[in-house]
Amino acid sequence: MYNQINMDYRPAEEFCSLFDIVEEDLKRIQGLQSIVAEKMDEMLDEWYSWLKNHLEYEEFFSDPKTLTRVRKEQHKFWDAFFHGKIDEDYLHLRRMLGETHARIGLPHDFFFAGIDRWLTLFVSMLNNMEMPIEEYNLTRRSINKMIHLDMTVIIQSYQQLTNEAIASQSKALMEMSTPVTQIWNGILLLPVVGIIDSKRAQDIINATLRKISETHARSFILDISGVAVVDTAVANHLIKITKATRLMGCESTISGVSPAIAQTIVDLGIDVGKIKTTANMKAALSSAFEKMGLVLRKLNP
Repeated sequence: MYNQINMDYRPAEEFCSLFDIVEEDLKRIQGLQSIVAEKMDEMLDEWYSWLKNHLEYEEFFSDPKTLTRVRKEQHKFWDAFFHGKIDEDYLHLRRMLGETHARIGLPHDFFFAGIDRWLTLFVSMLNNMEMPIEEYNLTRRSINKMIHLDMTVIIQSYQQLTNEAIASQSKALMEMSTPVTQIWNGILLLPVVGIIDSKRAQDIINATLRKISETHARSFILDISGVAVVDTAVANHLIKITKATRLMGCESTISGVSPAIAQTIVDLGIDVGKIKTTANMKAALSSAFEKMGLVLRKLNP
């Protein structure tokens, strides 16, 4: 089945079918190859003349070395376009361009405007050619189809790489927000700040169970003094977390239960079952040390 997220799974034939690109379209494109090759430097000059009027020129193309390299890449891009062969290699080059745009942060609006400028240049080229009106219209349509295909593949690749970067950053932030720490042999602590939703609750479970497996901990303290709102959904997440740790032989304690949170739980009629709770972390730590057979003594000054 076609994977909607990873656009690499759509084959070239399906892309052609999607944009109604048939053999006649490719032949019309191929028929322009020699003319475009002859005029490409001139069109590039016109395109960059247009570009110099916009802020993106200074940001992305002002360096002479970069400009030279990009011009060569544009030569290759349009040479492949007017070669008129859409296969996996062709799509791969377009995807690579989309990834490059994503890495440098090229804005979508500038990309669309740049493509529209190229369309203007190609239409101007067709206007100077002597061809029957019907063939002229068909050729313009063929160019439009190909450009729409290119834009789609490039933007999909851009978006996929961007989504992967966002997912990676979100994962890193989530790992930072669930720092399960071994504060003593056999005792784990996780202070939670913010909102506990289904996704975060699952991340907490995964991180905690992994840490329990690594350390063979017997006590786990989940401090919720930084959680602003506790409703039925949050309480259910907490119950789920404590049940999961209990299955691994680790007793959980929910610390930081404020009077307001306790009242909310009572008002909502939430059955917290066998969840062990304390008003603050000090009480939770004392309970955990006691479970480990440790005694805290106050040292005389």
